[in-house]
Amino acid sequence: MKTAFEEYNRIVASIPDSIHREVDMEVAVSNRIYKLMREKGLSKAEFARSVGKRPCEVTKWLSGQHNFTLSTLTMLSSFFGKPIITVE
Repeated sequence: MKTAFEEYNRIVASIPDSIHREVDMEVAVSNRIYKLMREKGLSKAEFARSVGKRPCEVTKWLSGQHNFTLSTLTMLSSFFGKPIITVE
């Protein structure tokens, strides 16, 4: 008889590595945005106003499940004066 933990591990192991990497990247980007917001002392509402977005959009960005465009990442990097992501 399998335990729930064993079943969970079997399911997670079946997820392709590319999906794991994508999720890691999405969470890293949202964490970076949150960190930069905190450094500027901005609430979600203040940040949203500053970049011309609705607070619900910022909430989506911070959820770790948003698929950012290069345009949005560039805009955010310009706003913060620091890169959101780096490419080597």
